[in-house]
Amino acid sequence: MYKKILAIVLSLTLILSLGLTGCKKTPPADTGEKTSDEAVKKIKIGLVTDVGGIDDKSFNQGTWEGIQKFSNDTGAETKYMQSESDTDYIPNLSTYSDENLDLIVAPGFLFKDSIAEVAKNFTEQHYLIIDDVVEAPNVASAVFAEEQGSFLVGVAAGLKAKEAGKTKVGFIGGMDFELIQKFEAGFEAGVKAVDPAIEVMIEYAGSFANAQQGQTIAAKMYDAGAYVVYHAAGATGNGLIKEAKDRVANGNDVWAIGVDKDQYDDGIYADGKSVMLTSMMKRVDVAAYDVAQLTLKGEFPGGKILTFSLENGGVGLPAKNPNLSEEMLKTIADYEVKVKAKEITVPTAPERLKK
Repeated sequence: MYKKILAIVLSLTLILSLGLTGCKKTPPADTGEKTSDEAVKKIKIGLVTDVGGIDDKSFNQGTWEGIQKFSNDTGAETKYMQSESDTDYIPNLSTYSDENLDLIVAPGFLFKDSIAEVAKNFTEQHYLIIDDVVEAPNVASAVFAEEQGSFLVGVAAGLKAKEAGKTKVGFIGGMDFELIQKFEAGFEAGVKAVDPAIEVMIEYAGSFANAQQGQTIAAKMYDAGAYVVYHAAGATGNGLIKEAKDRVANGNDVWAIGVDKDQYDDGIYADGKSVMLTSMMKRVDVAAYDVAQLTLKGEFPGGKILTFSLENGGVGLPAKNPNLSEEMLKTIADYEVKVKAKEITVPTAPERLKK
Protein backbone atom coordinates (compact mmCIF):
# COMPACT_ATOMS: atom_id res chain seq x y z
CA MET A 1 0.00 0.00 0.00
CA TYR A 2 2.79 2.42 0.99
CA LYS A 3 4.61 1.71 -2.28
CA LYS A 4 1.47 2.47 -4.32
CA ILE A 5 0.92 5.81 -2.53
CA LEU A 6 4.59 6.75 -3.06
CA ALA A 7 4.36 5.90 -6.77
CA ILE A 8 1.25 8.05 -7.16
CA VAL A 9 2.90 11.01 -5.40
CA LEU A 10 6.01 10.75 -7.61
CA SER A 11 3.85 10.57 -10.73
CA LEU A 12 1.87 13.66 -9.76
CA THR A 13 5.10 15.57 -8.98
CA LEU A 14 6.55 14.69 -12.38
CA ILE A 15 3.36 15.72 -14.21
CA LEU A 16 3.18 19.05 -12.32
CA SER A 17 6.84 19.76 -13.08
CA LEU A 18 6.41 19.03 -16.80
CA GLY A 19 3.29 21.18 -16.89
CA LEU A 20 5.06 24.17 -15.36
CA THR A 21 7.97 23.77 -17.74
CA GLY A 22 5.64 23.68 -20.73
CA CYS A 23 3.95 26.91 -19.59
CA LYS A 24 7.21 28.85 -19.26
CA LYS A 25 7.51 31.54 -21.97
CA THR A 26 10.55 31.58 -24.18
CA PRO A 27 12.01 35.13 -24.66
CA PRO A 28 11.37 36.42 -28.20
CA ALA A 29 14.32 36.62 -30.55
CA ASP A 30 16.01 40.07 -30.68
CA THR A 31 14.93 41.45 -34.04
CA GLY A 32 16.48 44.85 -33.42
CA GLU A 33 13.03 46.46 -33.36
CA LYS A 34 11.95 48.45 -30.32
CA THR A 35 8.57 48.20 -28.65
CA SER A 36 6.37 51.28 -28.71
CA ASP A 37 7.56 52.23 -25.21
CA GLU A 38 11.19 52.04 -26.34
CA ALA A 39 10.74 53.78 -29.69
CA VAL A 40 12.98 56.77 -30.30
CA LYS A 41 11.10 60.04 -29.95
CA LYS A 42 10.98 62.01 -33.18
CA ILE A 43 10.50 65.72 -33.48
CA LYS A 44 9.48 68.06 -36.29
CA ILE A 45 11.73 70.96 -37.30
CA GLY A 46 11.04 73.77 -39.74
CA LEU A 47 13.55 76.21 -41.23
CA VAL A 48 12.48 79.60 -42.59
CA THR A 49 15.20 81.01 -44.84
CA ASP A 50 16.07 84.63 -45.33
CA VAL A 51 16.11 86.12 -48.83
CA GLY A 52 19.33 84.32 -49.80
CA GLY A 53 17.48 81.05 -50.36
CA ILE A 54 18.18 77.50 -49.20
CA ASP A 55 21.04 77.00 -51.67
CA ASP A 56 22.93 80.24 -51.01
CA LYS A 57 26.13 78.20 -50.48
CA SER A 58 26.47 80.08 -47.23
CA PHE A 59 24.31 80.93 -44.22
CA ASN A 60 20.94 79.35 -45.03
CA GLN A 61 22.51 76.29 -46.61
CA GLY A 62 24.87 75.76 -43.68
CA THR A 63 22.00 75.92 -41.20
CA TRP A 64 19.93 73.51 -43.29
CA GLU A 65 22.86 71.08 -43.44
CA GLY A 66 22.96 71.03 -39.64
CA ILE A 67 19.23 70.30 -39.51
CA GLN A 68 19.57 67.57 -42.14
CA LYS A 69 22.39 65.94 -40.20
CA PHE A 70 20.21 65.93 -37.12
CA SER A 71 17.44 64.33 -39.17
CA ASN A 72 19.80 61.64 -40.44
CA ASP A 73 20.98 60.92 -36.90
CA THR A 74 17.58 60.86 -35.20
CA GLY A 75 14.89 60.43 -37.84
CA ALA A 76 13.44 63.87 -37.17
CA GLU A 77 11.01 65.26 -39.72
CA THR A 78 12.37 68.41 -41.35
CA LYS A 79 11.25 70.93 -43.93
CA TYR A 80 12.01 74.47 -45.03
CA MET A 81 10.20 77.50 -46.40
CA GLN A 82 11.96 80.13 -48.50
CA SER A 83 11.41 83.85 -48.01
CA GLU A 84 11.43 85.99 -51.14
CA SER A 85 11.57 89.24 -49.15
CA ASP A 86 11.54 90.39 -45.55
CA THR A 87 7.75 90.78 -45.76
CA ASP A 88 7.55 86.97 -45.91
CA TYR A 89 9.20 86.46 -42.51
CA ILE A 90 6.17 86.84 -40.25
CA PRO A 91 3.74 84.93 -42.53
CA ASN A 92 6.21 82.06 -42.97
CA LEU A 93 7.04 81.85 -39.27
CA SER A 94 3.33 82.00 -38.44
CA THR A 95 2.50 79.22 -40.91
CA TYR A 96 4.96 76.86 -39.28
CA SER A 97 3.81 77.97 -35.82
CA ASP A 98 0.25 77.01 -36.71
CA GLU A 99 1.55 73.52 -37.49
CA ASN A 100 2.86 73.14 -33.93
CA LEU A 101 6.37 72.10 -34.95
CA ASP A 102 8.75 71.22 -32.14
CA LEU A 103 11.34 73.74 -33.30
CA ILE A 104 11.37 76.57 -35.84
CA VAL A 105 14.76 77.88 -36.94
CA ALA A 106 15.34 81.35 -38.40
CA PRO A 107 18.90 82.00 -39.61
CA GLY A 108 19.95 85.63 -39.64
CA PHE A 109 19.75 88.84 -37.64
CA LEU A 110 17.18 90.17 -40.12
CA PHE A 111 14.64 87.89 -38.39
CA LYS A 112 14.96 89.60 -35.01
CA ASP A 113 11.83 91.77 -35.08
CA SER A 114 9.73 89.11 -36.82
CA ILE A 115 10.69 86.38 -34.33
CA ALA A 116 9.99 88.71 -31.41
CA GLU A 117 6.49 89.44 -32.72
CA VAL A 118 5.57 85.87 -33.66
CA ALA A 119 6.93 84.48 -30.38
CA LYS A 120 4.43 86.66 -28.50
CA ASN A 121 1.55 85.20 -30.51
CA PHE A 122 2.66 81.57 -30.14
CA THR A 123 3.95 81.35 -26.58
CA GLU A 124 4.12 77.54 -26.57
CA GLN A 125 6.17 77.34 -29.78
CA HIS A 126 9.97 76.94 -29.62
CA TYR A 127 12.12 79.16 -31.85
CA LEU A 128 15.84 79.40 -32.57
CA ILE A 129 17.22 82.63 -33.99
CA ILE A 130 20.77 82.46 -35.31
CA ASP A 131 22.93 85.59 -35.27
CA ASP A 132 20.97 87.80 -32.91
CA VAL A 133 19.26 87.86 -29.54
CA VAL A 134 15.53 87.86 -28.90
CA GLU A 135 14.63 88.12 -25.23
CA ALA A 136 11.69 85.77 -24.89
CA PRO A 137 11.20 82.58 -22.86
CA ASN A 138 10.33 80.54 -25.95
CA VAL A 139 13.27 81.75 -28.06
CA ALA A 140 16.84 80.41 -27.98
CA SER A 141 19.47 82.77 -29.40
CA ALA A 142 22.72 81.60 -31.01
CA VAL A 143 25.46 84.19 -31.49
CA PHE A 144 29.02 83.90 -32.77
CA ALA A 145 32.42 85.49 -32.25
CA GLU A 146 32.66 86.31 -35.97
CA GLU A 147 35.52 88.70 -35.35
CA GLN A 148 37.71 85.85 -34.04
CA GLY A 149 37.26 83.60 -37.07
CA SER A 150 37.64 86.61 -39.38
CA PHE A 151 40.89 87.51 -37.63
CA LEU A 152 42.32 84.11 -38.58
CA VAL A 153 41.36 84.40 -42.26
CA GLY A 154 42.77 87.93 -42.15
CA VAL A 155 46.06 86.43 -41.03
CA ALA A 156 45.82 83.95 -43.91
CA ALA A 157 45.16 86.74 -46.41
CA GLY A 158 48.03 88.81 -45.05
CA LEU A 159 50.46 85.90 -45.20
CA LYS A 160 49.44 84.99 -48.76
CA ALA A 161 49.69 88.59 -49.96
CA LYS A 162 53.03 89.12 -48.28
CA GLU A 163 54.41 85.91 -49.78
CA ALA A 164 53.43 87.13 -53.25
CA GLY A 165 54.77 90.63 -52.67
CA LYS A 166 51.27 92.15 -52.85
CA THR A 167 50.13 95.13 -50.83
CA LYS A 168 46.32 95.08 -51.07
CA VAL A 169 43.45 92.81 -50.03
CA GLY A 170 39.70 93.40 -49.91
CA PHE A 171 36.54 92.81 -47.88
CA ILE A 172 32.99 92.68 -49.28
CA GLY A 173 30.14 92.95 -46.78
CA GLY A 174 26.49 92.24 -47.46
CA MET A 175 24.86 95.08 -45.51
CA ASP A 176 26.63 97.65 -43.37
CA PHE A 177 25.26 96.55 -40.00
CA GLU A 178 26.99 96.03 -36.67
CA LEU A 179 27.03 92.25 -37.11
CA ILE A 180 28.79 92.29 -40.49
CA GLN A 181 31.12 94.99 -39.20
CA LYS A 182 32.48 92.35 -36.80
CA PHE A 183 33.66 90.34 -39.82
CA GLU A 184 35.27 93.45 -41.27
CA ALA A 185 36.97 94.41 -38.00
CA GLY A 186 38.39 90.96 -37.36
CA PHE A 187 39.62 90.53 -40.93
CA GLU A 188 41.34 93.90 -40.98
CA ALA A 189 42.99 93.24 -37.61
CA GLY A 190 44.28 89.86 -38.82
CA VAL A 191 45.77 91.36 -41.97
CA LYS A 192 47.42 94.15 -40.01
CA ALA A 193 48.82 91.69 -37.48
CA VAL A 194 50.83 90.17 -40.34
CA ASP A 195 51.80 93.43 -42.01
CA PRO A 196 50.44 96.86 -41.00
CA ALA A 197 51.41 98.20 -44.43
CA ILE A 198 48.91 96.03 -46.33
CA GLU A 199 45.89 98.05 -47.44
CA VAL A 200 42.43 96.59 -46.78
CA MET A 201 39.79 97.82 -49.22
CA ILE A 202 36.24 97.81 -47.80
CA GLU A 203 32.92 97.89 -49.64
CA TYR A 204 29.36 96.86 -48.87
CA ALA A 205 26.92 95.55 -51.47
CA GLY A 206 23.74 96.59 -49.65
CA SER A 207 22.31 93.08 -50.11
CA PHE A 208 22.85 89.45 -49.19
CA ALA A 209 21.19 88.20 -52.37
CA ASN A 210 22.78 90.09 -55.25
CA ALA A 211 25.52 87.99 -56.84
CA GLN A 212 25.86 90.41 -59.74
CA GLN A 213 26.63 93.27 -57.37
CA GLY A 214 29.11 91.06 -55.55
CA GLN A 215 30.89 90.30 -58.82
CA THR A 216 30.97 93.98 -59.77
CA ILE A 217 32.59 94.94 -56.47
CA ALA A 218 35.05 92.04 -56.68
CA ALA A 219 36.07 93.05 -60.20
CA LYS A 220 36.71 96.60 -59.03
CA MET A 221 38.84 95.41 -56.11
CA TYR A 222 40.90 93.01 -58.21
CA ASP A 223 41.40 95.74 -60.81
CA ALA A 224 42.65 98.01 -58.03
CA GLY A 225 45.26 95.46 -57.00
CA ALA A 226 43.56 93.35 -54.33
CA TYR A 227 45.26 89.95 -54.20
CA VAL A 228 42.81 88.28 -51.78
CA VAL A 229 39.16 89.26 -51.23
CA TYR A 230 37.07 88.02 -48.28
CA HIS A 231 33.29 88.20 -48.27
CA ALA A 232 30.66 88.18 -45.56
CA ALA A 233 27.77 88.68 -47.93
CA GLY A 234 25.75 85.48 -48.21
CA ALA A 235 24.62 84.75 -51.77
CA THR A 236 26.09 88.09 -52.88
CA GLY A 237 29.48 86.49 -52.23
CA ASN A 238 28.82 84.01 -55.03
CA GLY A 239 29.61 86.87 -57.37
CA LEU A 240 33.05 87.23 -55.80
CA ILE A 241 33.72 83.53 -56.31
CA LYS A 242 32.63 83.69 -59.94
CA GLU A 243 34.85 86.70 -60.62
CA ALA A 244 37.84 85.01 -59.02
CA LYS A 245 37.27 81.84 -61.08
CA ASP A 246 36.90 83.83 -64.29
CA ARG A 247 40.14 85.69 -63.63
CA VAL A 248 42.14 82.60 -62.77
CA ALA A 249 40.80 80.93 -65.93
CA ASN A 250 42.25 83.91 -67.84
CA GLY A 251 45.65 83.51 -66.23
CA ASN A 252 45.34 86.01 -63.36
CA ASP A 253 46.67 85.24 -59.88
CA VAL A 254 43.92 86.12 -57.38
CA TRP A 255 42.26 84.50 -54.38
CA ALA A 256 38.92 84.59 -52.56
CA ILE A 257 37.98 83.68 -48.99
CA GLY A 258 34.60 82.13 -48.22
CA VAL A 259 32.32 82.46 -45.22
CA ASP A 260 29.96 80.50 -42.95
CA LYS A 261 30.82 77.10 -44.51
CA ASP A 262 33.79 75.61 -46.33
CA GLN A 263 33.41 77.08 -49.83
CA TYR A 264 36.44 75.34 -51.35
CA ASP A 265 34.30 73.25 -53.72
CA ASP A 266 32.41 76.33 -54.89
CA GLY A 267 35.70 77.78 -56.10
CA ILE A 268 36.94 74.76 -58.07
CA TYR A 269 37.89 75.72 -61.62
CA ALA A 270 40.02 72.82 -62.92
CA ASP A 271 41.49 69.50 -61.77
CA GLY A 272 40.26 69.99 -58.22
CA LYS A 273 42.05 73.32 -57.88
CA SER A 274 40.09 76.09 -56.18
CA VAL A 275 40.29 79.88 -56.01
CA MET A 276 39.28 79.70 -52.34
CA LEU A 277 42.30 80.41 -50.16
CA THR A 278 40.29 79.29 -47.13
CA SER A 279 36.91 79.98 -45.49
CA MET A 280 35.76 81.44 -42.20
CA MET A 281 33.69 78.63 -40.80
CA LYS A 282 30.77 79.99 -38.83
CA ARG A 283 29.26 76.79 -37.52
CA VAL A 284 25.61 77.65 -37.94
CA ASP A 285 25.15 73.93 -38.65
CA VAL A 286 26.43 73.13 -35.16
CA ALA A 287 24.17 75.74 -33.58
CA ALA A 288 21.10 74.31 -35.32
CA TYR A 289 22.09 70.73 -34.51
CA ASP A 290 22.83 71.42 -30.83
CA VAL A 291 19.56 73.23 -30.17
CA ALA A 292 17.62 70.51 -32.01
CA GLN A 293 19.33 67.92 -29.80
CA LEU A 294 18.39 69.83 -26.66
CA THR A 295 14.82 70.12 -27.91
CA LEU A 296 14.69 66.36 -28.48
CA LYS A 297 15.85 65.79 -24.89
CA GLY A 298 13.17 68.11 -23.56
CA GLU A 299 15.82 70.67 -22.62
CA PHE A 300 15.07 73.46 -25.10
CA PRO A 301 17.19 76.46 -23.96
CA GLY A 302 14.42 79.04 -24.10
CA GLY A 303 15.48 82.53 -23.08
CA LYS A 304 19.18 81.62 -23.22
CA ILE A 305 22.01 83.04 -25.32
CA LEU A 306 24.35 80.38 -26.74
CA THR A 307 27.75 81.74 -27.80
CA PHE A 308 29.94 79.97 -30.38
CA SER A 309 33.59 81.05 -30.51
CA LEU A 310 37.11 79.79 -31.23
CA GLU A 311 37.14 78.28 -27.78
CA ASN A 312 34.27 75.87 -28.41
CA GLY A 313 34.83 75.40 -32.15
CA GLY A 314 31.96 77.66 -33.18
CA VAL A 315 34.16 79.61 -35.60
CA GLY A 316 37.46 78.89 -37.33
CA LEU A 317 39.07 77.54 -40.48
CA PRO A 318 38.13 74.31 -42.31
CA ALA A 319 39.92 71.12 -41.30
CA LYS A 320 41.68 71.04 -44.67
CA ASN A 321 43.24 74.05 -46.39
CA PRO A 322 45.08 72.86 -49.54
CA ASN A 323 45.96 76.41 -50.60
CA LEU A 324 47.75 77.32 -47.37
CA SER A 325 51.29 76.10 -46.74
CA GLU A 326 52.22 74.21 -43.58
CA GLU A 327 54.21 77.23 -42.43
CA MET A 328 51.18 79.49 -42.89
CA LEU A 329 48.91 77.07 -41.04
CA LYS A 330 51.37 76.95 -38.15
CA THR A 331 51.44 80.74 -37.96
CA ILE A 332 47.64 80.89 -38.03
CA ALA A 333 47.47 78.23 -35.29
CA ASP A 334 49.86 80.29 -33.15
CA TYR A 335 47.59 83.32 -33.48
CA GLU A 336 44.57 81.18 -32.61
CA VAL A 337 46.24 80.07 -29.38
CA LYS A 338 46.89 83.70 -28.47
CA VAL A 339 43.29 84.70 -29.12
CA LYS A 340 41.97 81.81 -27.04
CA ALA A 341 44.37 82.73 -24.24
CA LYS A 342 43.18 86.36 -24.48
CA GLU A 343 46.69 87.51 -25.28
CA ILE A 344 45.09 89.08 -28.33
CA THR A 345 41.73 90.84 -28.08
CA VAL A 346 40.14 90.99 -31.52
CA PRO A 347 38.19 94.21 -32.17
CA THR A 348 34.49 94.05 -32.99
CA ALA A 349 34.28 97.52 -34.55
CA PRO A 350 36.10 98.52 -37.77
CA GLU A 351 38.86 101.12 -37.72
CA ARG A 352 36.88 103.34 -40.09
CA LEU A 353 34.23 103.86 -37.41
CA LYS A 354 36.75 104.85 -34.76
CA LYS A 355 37.99 107.88 -36.64
